[in-house]
Amino acid sequence: MAAEDIRSTADAADLAALISRAAGDSGDRKRGPAPVDKWNPAFCGDIDMEIRADGTWFYMGTPIGRAPLVRLFSSVLRKDEDGKTYLITPVEKVGIRVVDAPFVAVEMNASERDGEPVLTFRTNVGDVVEASEEHPLRFVVHGDNKELKPYLHVRGRLEALVSRAVMYELVERGEICRVDGVEMFCIRSAGRIFPVMPAGELDALSR
Repeated sequence: MAAEDIRSTADAADLAALISRAAGDSGDRKRGPAPVDKWNPAFCGDIDMEIRADGTWFYMGTPIGRAPLVRLFSSVLRKDEDGKTYLITPVEKVGIRVVDAPFVAVEMNASERDGEPVLTFRTNVGDVVEASEEHPLRFVVHGDNKELKPYLHVRGRLEALVSRAVMYELVERGEICRVDGVEMFCIRSAGRIFPVMPAGELDALSR
């Protein structure tokens, strides 16, 4: 049985219907995310929903295969100061689990504006975000194998993990620059410089 068809107290289809009504959804998510930062509903507990590191959504251990349903849920995500991620409507707030980041950047487009490089990313749920002052990139070197993990700010406290394939494209656009007197390997976009790591540690990227 598909996850969205399972009947329970926190049934995914019922929740989707509630979100759809609350957000005024007509099945077309082109209007973008709901104004979740303006809503302050009561916390109704956690539900068995999880976003895996690869961006796949699960409900009660089963992947949610319907892309429109995932996009609908993604439009009402909010990460609060407690570090937890919630689905939010004007009348309900439920907690979900996020293994890494709630979104994955699956595509990057490089262009120029006024002679400056501009990097624009598309996420797995259809958000289009330009790396900029408002939407910065940050870089984490993770684990014993020194894995580079770039993250892009999407909205609120929500980020997209840049997929490995896109990460390689991103690194190819890197350059050496000086940040506070230190030589850094950096990415430039929309007039901003985003330091990746000290230039002396570049060998770690080739391992």
